[in-house]
Amino acid sequence: MNYTITLSDTETKALEFVAYSNLDWIDNAAKNRARLAKEEIISLNTAHCNANSIAIAVGEDAQVTQAYSLGVVKTAKERHDSTPST
Repeated sequence: MNYTITLSDTETKALEFVAYSNLDWIDNAAKNRARLAKEEIISLNTAHCNANSIAIAVGEDAQVTQAYSLGVVKTAKERHDSTPST
């Protein structure tokens, strides 16, 4: 999946102050956050499957898919949209 973002001139200059390459920094930030989420999803899926005597899917991609299929996890949008507003 490809994503496009737009930074203002000031945001670009500010990011250049802390990053050798803005694109590399953005790419690394997104991939690292996805890695952390994947680890959390796999942990939740493993606990759910063990607690319910369900065979755990083989491979990380399959385990993430299984977690969604079993309803162990939902997207942040689904969680947000299902929260009653006050």
